[in-house]
Amino acid sequence: MAKDPILVVFQLTGGNDYLNTIVPRQEGLYRDYRKNIVIPEGEEIPIDDKYGFHPEMGALKPFWEEGKMALIHGIGYENSPRSHFRSMDIWHTCEPNKVGTEGWVGRATKVVDPGKENVLTAVNFGQGLPRAMAMPGVPVASVSDIENYGVLTGITGEQQRQRALERFSRVYSPAIGTGPVMDYLGQTGLDALKGADILKIAPEMYSSSVEYAATPLAQKFKGISMVLQANLGTRFFYTQSASWDTHASQMPGHKGLWQDASRSVSDFFADLREHDMADNVVLIMFSEFGRRVVDNGSGTDHGAAGVAFAIGDPVKGGHYSEYPSMKREDLQEGDLAPNYDFRGFYSTLLEDFMHLDPTEIVGGSFEKLSFINK
Repeated sequence: MAKDPILVVFQLTGGNDYLNTIVPRQEGLYRDYRKNIVIPEGEEIPIDDKYGFHPEMGALKPFWEEGKMALIHGIGYENSPRSHFRSMDIWHTCEPNKVGTEGWVGRATKVVDPGKENVLTAVNFGQGLPRAMAMPGVPVASVSDIENYGVLTGITGEQQRQRALERFSRVYSPAIGTGPVMDYLGQTGLDALKGADILKIAPEMYSSSVEYAATPLAQKFKGISMVLQANLGTRFFYTQSASWDTHASQMPGHKGLWQDASRSVSDFFADLREHDMADNVVLIMFSEFGRRVVDNGSGTDHGAAGVAFAIGDPVKGGHYSEYPSMKREDLQEGDLAPNYDFRGFYSTLLEDFMHLDPTEIVGGSFEKLSFINK
């Protein structure tokens, strides 16, 4: 019996530095522009003749070598505002021309489970709720620490119900705004509470020889593995790590971020493989924008084009789209210019992996890439 495809979305919040993540080793302009915030020559991890990973991404290199990692170069959208909040809204709602309220993962969840037969079709690991998952009528269980997770149960009295909704209003408000939050919650909030309550069984069913790091990010990935092993029917997972906004002290900060992210992702897939659960899972990593080509002395400021990753057994590894030109005349306000619309990235995942029609979910038809094995 074929397994249902499962998508794990990992958001690098704050704007990951594209140039120091996928280092253009043969591009002289890289070292001409970058005087301080630069990977020393020879310290990058070579992945081919032209490019190398950040030195702390070693735990991810086996995915590349096995042909299970796709790099989507130059990803973004036109007229980048270089604002964290606006850019993330655009990535989350696929609405570059207006402020959207419906998240793309929320829309996809509704298509997968229109009758809300499973209140755990989508699960977020982290504080609050990403706007990408917000969709009226779509319950999303949002969990910060599954092993110590407790929710208000036995919601029978009005006072208890109000306490539950107030708690969920604090979770959901950042995603959909305070105006519609109570309308949104109603049954959706109670369904999400029900889903969160069911999740409490996951740690009891979990076993693994993988020793995850003690970092918050690693523990989120451990939690995702717990839910997968509990076979609760979850199809979409979302998690994120912050602090990728490296205006200052970037070299040590970026090093620690990639060390944590790389090990967490590697351990997660090792855990899945140990339980024969890796063959139907794709994990994607993205950030709301890249960073400027020229450093500011101790860090880098907000840029435009970035890089996204797709990792997993169903992925056909390699380079996709093109690394943007670093020639001065090709830069946009000092930034690498986006050359691939992120909605095409989503469309590829939704249609070729999740087997959904992406048009309504992403708001149109966009160029797909061929990074999913068919």
